[in-house]
Amino acid sequence: MVLNIKKVLVSQPKPKSDKSPYFDIAEKFGIEIDFKPFIKVVPVSSKEFRQERIAILDYSAIVFTARTAIDHFFHLCEELRVIVPETMKYFCTTEVIAVYLQKYIVYRKRKVFYGKGHLEDLVATISKHPKEKYLLPVSEVHKKDLTDMLEKKNIDFKEAVMYRTVSNEFKEDEIYDYDILLFFSPSGINSLKENFPDYKQKSRIGCFGSTTAQAARDAGLHLDIEAPTSKSPSMTSALEFYLCNLKAGKKD
Repeated sequence: MVLNIKKVLVSQPKPKSDKSPYFDIAEKFGIEIDFKPFIKVVPVSSKEFRQERIAILDYSAIVFTARTAIDHFFHLCEELRVIVPETMKYFCTTEVIAVYLQKYIVYRKRKVFYGKGHLEDLVATISKHPKEKYLLPVSEVHKKDLTDMLEKKNIDFKEAVMYRTVSNEFKEDEIYDYDILLFFSPSGINSLKENFPDYKQKSRIGCFGSTTAQAARDAGLHLDIEAPTSKSPSMTSALEFYLCNLKAGKKD
């Protein structure tokens, strides 16, 4: 059977390594795979941050839940000409995030603490340092799970909005060039609707994660590819499985 899929859009940045499974899939099936996020993270301006009336140096500890937060924190400090003292303490969700601090600080000379990946671990670590005054860099729209936990523990902290997620720009009708669209977050689905408010589904839709899939259904979209599943733990394996079935003449 002739495969009627020619172009696939992956709503993520292009892999830095040429060993990505996406490239293997493109070669195996003779299709074109493009990479373009439907959303992008942008910093708040120094002017916007000043309106929050937060003085970074009033705090003795910073809490990071993502590498994105680290980037925007230090870039904002640079823009504001704030020199972060060596006495500043850092609390991170995971060791991976903590190690990422090396991009901006001399890691071995600083006091860095991290949990095992769960917010409960992070809060437990923070609770061992109750005298610190914590600053929590966050996105403009964010979950309140961590802040709720910190409040219950009577931790002295302040949220600081340092970045936001916005829709990426697409050319008019650009989306209709693709036979398959792959999404990885509910905000990606929202961006599709924002960029193309009159979008009529002609492409096949793939989603990674239950919340992304639900957002697609709520938007009135039909799902053709879902991951993770027992057969397809990743989006690449789900895409390959779907294309193999199409090529074999199967519906699913």
